[in-house]
Amino acid sequence: MTNIVILGTQWGDEGKGKIVDMLTHNVKYVVRYQGGNNAGHTLIHNNKKIILHLIPSGILHKNVFVILGNGVVISPKAMLQEINMLKKFGFYVENRIKISSSCQLILDFHIALDIARENKDIKKSIGTTLKGIGPAYEDKISRRGFMVSDLENYNNMVLKLKDITKYYNNQLKYIYKTKTIDYNIILKEINENRKMLLNMVEDIPNILEKATKKKESIIFEGAQGSLLDIDHGTYPYVTSSNTVVGGALTGSGIGIKNIDHVVGIVKSYSTRVGNGPFPTELKNKTNDYLVNKGQEYGSTTGRKRRTGWLDIVLLRRSIQLNSISSICLTKIDVLDELKKIKICIYYKNKKTKKIFSHFPILQDWNVIEPIYKILPGWQKNTYGIKSMSKLPKKAIDYINIIQKLLKIPVDIISTGPDRSHTIINYNILN
Repeated sequence: MTNIVILGTQWGDEGKGKIVDMLTHNVKYVVRYQGGNNAGHTLIHNNKKIILHLIPSGILHKNVFVILGNGVVISPKAMLQEINMLKKFGFYVENRIKISSSCQLILDFHIALDIARENKDIKKSIGTTLKGIGPAYEDKISRRGFMVSDLENYNNMVLKLKDITKYYNNQLKYIYKTKTIDYNIILKEINENRKMLLNMVEDIPNILEKATKKKESIIFEGAQGSLLDIDHGTYPYVTSSNTVVGGALTGSGIGIKNIDHVVGIVKSYSTRVGNGPFPTELKNKTNDYLVNKGQEYGSTTGRKRRTGWLDIVLLRRSIQLNSISSICLTKIDVLDELKKIKICIYYKNKKTKKIFSHFPILQDWNVIEPIYKILPGWQKNTYGIKSMSKLPKKAIDYINIIQKLLKIPVDIISTGPDRSHTIINYNILN
C-alpha cells in the first residue's frame, strides 16, 4: 500500500493529469484537495482527448472512486457539464464521485465579481481564469461561504442565498458599475443540482482513514503548481489555494503520517499562464517553437502560455516546500528539434552582481537575470519511447544533469500524451 501525492512543481500545466491517470489502475481512491474548475487536466483515451477541470483524472478507471475534499471549491454547473461530457465517452460516474459537505460552492456572483475585478484595471490584473475561484475562497475565509452542507435545509438555504446575492450585487452595482446577478437564476441553478450534490456527500476523512487501515492505495491529485501557492508562490500572481503538499492534508483530512510518497511533476521546460515573474521567459523563435510543438495553450482558458527554459532555482524551492520523493519529467519529446537547450542553474542580481542558487527573498524580480548551463540538443525523435535505453544519449545526459542538480531521482519520463508514452525507472506503487 502506498499513498501518493502528485503535484506540479512549476506554474501548473506540467502534465499531472496523465500521470495520475497512468498510476490510478493500482489504487482505490483519487482525491482532489484544492482549487476548482480553474484547473485543466488533458487525458488521451482511445485516441480521443478528454479535458477535466473539476473531476479528478482517476475517474476514467471504472474501479476507482474519486473524491473532492473540503479544500475544493465546486461549481455545480461545471460538475454537471463534466458528468454529461463523460457520459458521451461512455463513463457513467455519478456513483463514483464523493464530495465533502464542507466544499464551498461557486455561483454566478463569484464569477461576475472575478470578471469585474480583472476588467477594472487590466494593467494590474492577476490574469485569473475568471471562474470565480478567488471570490469563493474569500467567502470561506470571511465565514460567509455557501457550502454543500447549506443545501440540506431548504428554508435556511434560501435565506442565506438571498443575503449573499445581495452582498455581491451591492459590490457589482456600486463599486464596479456593472450588471447585477438575478437571485432567481441562481436559485434555479441550485435547485437543478441540489439533489445530485447531496447524494455525493460522504465523510471524507473517515473514508480515507478506513482505506488506509485496509491498505488500499490513495492518490492525492494536485491542481495548478507549487509556484502558484497562495502562501509560497510568486505572490500576488498566485492562485487562491495551497497547491503545495500541505494542501493535501488540510484539503482532505488525511493525517501526515499516512503520506508515503510525493511525486513532483516537472515539465522539461517552463510555462506560465497569466501575469507574474518568469525569469527564464523566452520571447523569440524558440518561444514560438515551444508553443507550437508543445501545444502550449491553457486547457481551461485557451490562452497561449508563456514559455521559458527549465529553472533549477525555482525547482529547488518546490522540492524544499513539498519534500518531493521523486520527479516525473514530462514533455521531453517537445525538445527534440532544438540545437541547443538551456537550463537555468543560478540567478544573478543585475544591480549588485550577486549570484545565488535559491529562491530570491526580498528581491525585485525585475533585476533577476538567469545564468544558464547550455547543452547540445539531441535532435532525434523521442516521441512515444518507452525504454530509457532507447533514448538518445544527449537526452539521457539532459535527464542525468537534472537529477544531479536537484539531487532527486527522475523515476518517470513522459515522451508523449498517451498513457503508454512513458518510461518508468521505478515502480512508485511498490
